Amino acid sequence: MKLEGKKAVITGGTKGLGKALVQRFLAEGAAVALCSRNKKELEALQAADSRVLAIPCDISNSQQVQDFVKTVEQEFGVVDILVNNASRLGPRVPITEYPLNEWDETMQTNANGAFFLTRLVIPLMKKQKSGSIINVSSSVGKAGRARWGAYAVSKFALEGFTQVLAEELKQHNITVNAVNPGSMATDFRREAFPEEDQSILRTPDQVTDIFVYLASNDGAGISGQSFDAATYISKPRII
Repeated sequence: MKLEGKKAVITGGTKGLGKALVQRFLAEGAAVALCSRNKKELEALQAADSRVLAIPCDISNSQQVQDFVKTVEQEFGVVDILVNNASRLGPRVPITEYPLNEWDETMQTNANGAFFLTRLVIPLMKKQKSGSIINVSSSVGKAGRARWGAYAVSKFALEGFTQVLAEELKQHNITVNAVNPGSMATDFRREAFPEEDQSILRTPDQVTDIFVYLASNDGAGISGQSFDAATYISKPRII
């Protein structure tokens, strides 16, 4: 098992990619703390495995994030892996028609939420002088597209956040990378493309290999990079 004995934190862990990562990390031997606003799903995941620490938390709320990390520290002591996965899509409209409140809420969740959590988790990684931070990005965070608004801008922000952190943390043996999971059959994807046939898409569990690689000792020393999960699936070794 690649993650035996490691302590992981995953945001948005009750559905889609987040839930797939929780299940894969558990299968690889990790203990997992996850947060979400879906209390019912959190309770179900925690009841299913004693290694799960499931805590209701809205990552766009800095106080709730602070309380979440405090609980994780009390239960885990340290954090080896952080996956900033939680995202909000926001409306698919031109910038000139984008509601101000929707812009603020999307940026607050996708960009500021990752900032709130990461800055508090880093000291827990420094305790053992190692760690892996993985930011879930998107293809629209690398090349802008019309009508993707705050979602695309927030993912561009995460790509930059990844590079800045990688430089700041390299002396502490903490790696920071971004992963674009690509097209997946999820409710999130259905919201963005309601007419799409999801039967032709990969399922979230099919894109988890790159996350395990970067979170494990195999990915030590790889930092400041942005990966496409689909490329990793076709080329399982990163050089």
